[in-house]
Amino acid sequence: MTKHHSSKEFTSRDLEKYSSAFTLSDMEIFIFPELLYALVYANIMSPEIWKWRDDPWFAGIDNMGPLKKMHRVKQYIMDHYDFNLDLETWGLTDKQTEVSRFSGFIDMETLSGSNALFGYEGDKYYFDLDIRKHFGLDKYDTEIIPYWKTETVEAMNAFRFKYDHSNGAGECVSLACLYVAALFIVAKVPLEDIFMMGTPLHSQNFILIDEGLITNNRRVVTKSMWYNGTELSALARRAMEHEQVTIVAHPSGYIHSVYPEASIDQAAFKRFREKLSKYLETPVNFEIFVNFLRDYSHYQKLFQIAFFCQGTNKFIRLERAFGYEHGSKNRLGDKTGKKLLCEMDEEEMNLTEYPGRLILTFDDEIFKTRPYQDFIRLLLEKFPEMKEHEDFVTDLKKFVHLVPRLPSENKTFISGGHLPAPIVNSKGVLVSASPNTISPFHTREDIILAISSMRASNPSADLAFYAGRFMESCDWKPFFKAAFERNPVSVAYFKDKTPDEVYAELRSWPDDSIYEGNRLSLPDEVVNYKRGDGLEKAITMMNTLKSRQHGDLHLQAAGTLAKVKVPGIIYEFQTGKSLELNLEYCNRSILHLNV
Repeated sequence: MTKHHSSKEFTSRDLEKYSSAFTLSDMEIFIFPELLYALVYANIMSPEIWKWRDDPWFAGIDNMGPLKKMHRVKQYIMDHYDFNLDLETWGLTDKQTEVSRFSGFIDMETLSGSNALFGYEGDKYYFDLDIRKHFGLDKYDTEIIPYWKTETVEAMNAFRFKYDHSNGAGECVSLACLYVAALFIVAKVPLEDIFMMGTPLHSQNFILIDEGLITNNRRVVTKSMWYNGTELSALARRAMEHEQVTIVAHPSGYIHSVYPEASIDQAAFKRFREKLSKYLETPVNFEIFVNFLRDYSHYQKLFQIAFFCQGTNKFIRLERAFGYEHGSKNRLGDKTGKKLLCEMDEEEMNLTEYPGRLILTFDDEIFKTRPYQDFIRLLLEKFPEMKEHEDFVTDLKKFVHLVPRLPSENKTFISGGHLPAPIVNSKGVLVSASPNTISPFHTREDIILAISSMRASNPSADLAFYAGRFMESCDWKPFFKAAFERNPVSVAYFKDKTPDEVYAELRSWPDDSIYEGNRLSLPDEVVNYKRGDGLEKAITMMNTLKSRQHGDLHLQAAGTLAKVKVPGIIYEFQTGKSLELNLEYCNRSILHLNV
């Protein structure tokens, strides 16, 4: 791995981008889309997911089929990680601060149309709830917004150290990045077959396996599940149904709804778009139509089901029939549907039809599997009354043929430096010159070397070393900018303590870093997980003192000691990180940094 020192000249935009690789807030990823794949690469280079290969749960996975491998990974994630999106973990900022940071890169109107906390209202579900109340922001001034930082796999794993957590955890982007790395490392799915999709409120992945698979938070949604009409599938569908896909990211690059240039390979994007379109369209039969009515339950009152049971025709209101699914292994619409109907109480059934309700029967000719356009035409011919319900037809079309709002292809496609790199091992021997950027069939060490070799030409590869905290090969200026400007939780935690009390508490916590080797936690990670190497604790101490407008501050790390010096006092911490640095800080700015 090539070592980099604090000599790089950063433009203001680059300094924001590289410092954002450490904090990875939703806002930062929206502004700098290269960061999304940077975290994927960082997680792949981390040793954490590689340890999964030794877990008994994955024994024999190489002999399983693609779908079974996928579900193995899914169940592991379900068992070991929780979804977490709160206001306390990573703290709060305010609109003006964020607008000021990015004013030179993006205009407010564009931001308002693309970000949920700056005015975006694409998903009316959330805004019917009042999004600020939904996320607990109603107790703050309307200018206050959360950071919602995307976690590395180490930070996700470390949630188990937090009070009232027994598992790892992360928000939706963290889980999406975790899935990509896990599928690559454990299930050996090529990165080229995985496409990441970011919307203003959500993040999902589309995997080119079988008819296509979507990861949604911790879950995996097959094509048949997408159309089953359950509450879980409705949650998975919501982002695609209501929101603009702002970013599609891939190892070849990305395409963004706002920026005029795209670095993703055009052929790869076409392949993704075509496969996703097929996933989002289904022919219609009785089961699909019933699944639609299960999801759009307010239309159930328009229908009744006629069926033959115990020697006679019987009728039941559709909403009552659906009610019997609860507590039964049988489901209306599939091959167990008739059995479900025959289980119902006699008082729920009529021997005569209900007036004013359209009659559905299992064996009606219109329910022979056919393209959705033909089905809708036949449905309206059989039930002309439905023409009065325009929303019904619109919703049915959306259910069986969803057209995603992907970024426009009217872009200038450029090479983002994401061209395949030859993989050379640590002895300088060529391992592979395959068309893949990196391969899951190579060792972690060789993959790190391959990603390192792409740093000069691939922005995501370079940023991955910052996102992964590989401080031996990163410039330190972005790290300290992130640590001192965007770690409010550590400052708030110690706000009522004297410097000596801060020092005593930091020293009382375990001297265990959540990052191996010479990789470093940020102050908020140290405080959230109540642990850290001495150097990480020293940086946290300095961030706390800096927030109180102390005068001259000096941070020094050499050998086994990390020291924070203020006039007349030295705070010492034992460190196991073999990193040496000298930092002088005064009047809210770094005067001198030597690494």
